[in-house]
Amino acid sequence: MPSKERTRCAWAVDPPGSTLYADYHDNEWGRPLYGRDALFERLCLEAFQSGLAWITILRKREGFRRAFDGFQPERIARYGDKDVARLMADAEIVRNRAKIESSISNARVVLDLDTDLSDLLWSFAPKRRARPQHLSDVPAVTEESKAMAAELKRRGFRFVGPTTAYALMQATGMVDDHLRSCWVPRADTAPSEGPS
Repeated sequence: MPSKERTRCAWAVDPPGSTLYADYHDNEWGRPLYGRDALFERLCLEAFQSGLAWITILRKREGFRRAFDGFQPERIARYGDKDVARLMADAEIVRNRAKIESSISNARVVLDLDTDLSDLLWSFAPKRRARPQHLSDVPAVTEESKAMAAELKRRGFRFVGPTTAYALMQATGMVDDHLRSCWVPRADTAPSEGPS
């Protein structure tokens, strides 16, 4: 079925001349994603999105990847004041000092974890449930996202509250919040390594 004829979740409506939302919805959102670096990227991007429209992040995604060395925690953990200044001057990303500094701090936490980031995050995935009927049935926060946010905070992560944690769970397939009317088939939980 051609892409334009597909019934998508109500949020996946692109502005004229764009297919960013549709492409992201059809190929990434809600698909199980595993792997430390891939999940660290999504964790950072979800934090940067806080207070902004997701389309802003999608438009700047390649700029983020370039500016943050492909979201490799080993590289980001070594960033210092000059890197923060460089990032604050980079118009290809969201220039928010608190979010930039939290990404650097969070990279250091990732390297100090006593478990793999992927295993840690996925440990909060709830049991599979029925897809929501309406967009209004989709929660912004769940008990699992509250627990994830609390554990991440306990371990030293910054800028990851329950709402951001739930958005991460949705984006990476820990929960399936595609609407019942959506064309995207249910994904299994087979590993999908690396950025998509």
